Amino acid sequence: MSERKIHTTQVAIMGAGPAGLMLSHLLHQAGIESTVVEIRSRRDISHTIRAGILEAGSVDLLVGSGVDNVLRNGHEHEGTEFRVNGEGHRIDFKGLTGNSVWLYPQNDVFDDLSAQREADGGDVRYSCSDTQVFDLTGQPKVHFTDADGQDWELRAEILVGADGSRSHCRFQIPEAERTWYFNEYPFAWFGILAEAPRSSPELIYANSAHGFALISQRTDTMQRMYFQCDPTTNPADWSEEQIWEQLRLRVNGNGFALKEGPIIDKVVLPFRSFVHTPMRYGNLFLAGDAAHTVPPTGAKGLNLALHDVKLLFESLDAYFKSGSTALIDTYSDRALDRVWKAQYFSYWMTALLHTVPDEPNHAFFRARQLGELRSLLESEHGRAYIAECYTGWQGK
Repeated sequence: MSERKIHTTQVAIMGAGPAGLMLSHLLHQAGIESTVVEIRSRRDISHTIRAGILEAGSVDLLVGSGVDNVLRNGHEHEGTEFRVNGEGHRIDFKGLTGNSVWLYPQNDVFDDLSAQREADGGDVRYSCSDTQVFDLTGQPKVHFTDADGQDWELRAEILVGADGSRSHCRFQIPEAERTWYFNEYPFAWFGILAEAPRSSPELIYANSAHGFALISQRTDTMQRMYFQCDPTTNPADWSEEQIWEQLRLRVNGNGFALKEGPIIDKVVLPFRSFVHTPMRYGNLFLAGDAAHTVPPTGAKGLNLALHDVKLLFESLDAYFKSGSTALIDTYSDRALDRVWKAQYFSYWMTALLHTVPDEPNHAFFRARQLGELRSLLESEHGRAYIAECYTGWQGK
């Protein structure tokens, strides 16, 4: 084992996903030092393909900080379509709220931020191992081994746990000092990546008697599609024809048909709701998936992470520049206010659009669900509520 070297910084950030890198980038622009420690390689993160819908506020945060590829390479969506039993109903985000969302994959956000940190000379350590955090209520310390095998002790005033849904940081908080809220769903998404042209200019959320489906895009020639399945489903057991049959059953109708093509990737994605409270312990602050996860139906995961980072940056900026703890002392409460709104919306959208397996009173559940959908989609106020939540409660 090599002799442990010591490095001192103002903010130590565990995790180099979009949340950790965004915070490091904002701190750099404010003249605040940070060091980012990540167990994965830069290549592994970049090649983890994940969909991404960015709210207007998330786009503003990126563009306002000079990371603006989303405007050139992303796709602005001014609305979305709900298809109910094959009948389409468009929700006009722009007309109802004045805001759009942007289709821009999460790994592209990572690539943009990692390139920016590299250009700025940022201290981002990828491919680290043996990471441990200590002294959370005093001067936080991080022990890790870097990619070259060198052992380090990183000392900081503030430690940020942005290390994802399997966060090491949150497990270091004593059980007596934290509360976990958890809900597991009885279904999953069967996701495919298909070489096919766009079926629609905007996302399609489909509710049918056969279950839920989501039609999304990656590029003009590469499409992401999902349909509801059992969490125990093995994607290897499904042929291309079986997959397309399920998607057709759930989405096609009234003159609309999906554009199909070769399937180059398939995966089953179970999902859950999780919240860790509070999001601060001593000088450790949690952000993003380390503190909360949501089902993907409401497209809130990455947006919540970026909103956490925005609040945390403002809090740390005030602390380091003035010594005031007013904002860092209220960070957790302010972040959780939005987290619980997003948890509700994500849960509600999931219940609204999915069928529940083994529902004992299926006929009533299905009829009631269709009544709720009609009540929303036939009402301007109902459509406006969906639009406001989906685009991100701007200014709230």
